[in-house]
Amino acid sequence: MNTKELFDLSGRKALVTGGGRGIGRVMALALADSGCDISILEINAESAEKVAAEIKTLNRKAIFFKADVTNKAAVDEAFTATAKSLGGLDICLNVAGVCIHQAAEETPEKDYDYVMDINLKGVFLCCQAAARIMIPQKRGSIINIASMSGTVANYPQKQAHYNASKAGVVNLTKCLAVEWAPYGIRVNSISPGYTRTELVGMAEKMFAQWESLTPMGRMAVPEELVGALIYLASNASSYSTGSDIIVDGGYTAR
Repeated sequence: MNTKELFDLSGRKALVTGGGRGIGRVMALALADSGCDISILEINAESAEKVAAEIKTLNRKAIFFKADVTNKAAVDEAFTATAKSLGGLDICLNVAGVCIHQAAEETPEKDYDYVMDINLKGVFLCCQAAARIMIPQKRGSIINIASMSGTVANYPQKQAHYNASKAGVVNLTKCLAVEWAPYGIRVNSISPGYTRTELVGMAEKMFAQWESLTPMGRMAVPEELVGALIYLASNASSYSTGSDIIVDGGYTAR
């Protein structure tokens, strides 16, 4: 197999959670541009519909489902419908996530639960639903979006519950990789550093400080995560499972 074929995703079927905006949108479009048909699972139906329309302009099939990743019944239904509509599922990309900046001693239980439910429980439920489709077919790539915050305690913002949820995603990824390796399913994660998306837009006052703490001196844009995505989704990473690829401009290397 030549190098081009290693990264070829032509004809593969992918489901992307949180694909209606930010990193999820960019990654969904990148997978489509690489030859995948796409299913978007998104809480905001309007944004999901817009991205599905963008994907169709790339001459790929695109469907979307309005669903909450913390709702097991809705997740299972969306995955089953995706496999039926697209003709299978080769790639599951879990992007949906939230962040709240709060001091630990002041964090309400409801906010802790909200962050943990979406960022960790939601990833687990989607991985589980994907595996139930992939196990019988003996193949599949599951890619979870974690964060460098799962490796370090960020500064100056206070976000202990978010950091803990992302550390959970990294270790969940490793555990599932070991459990599902016998079925030909690879499970890996990507841990972005500070990236300019809607999710961090409300913290714009901290951008200058974040950039000063990053060796490369700037924040990323979502497109800079696409290389890691295509690698993990394709045959190029056929011997990679349980890996966490940190894309952070050197932040965690300091």
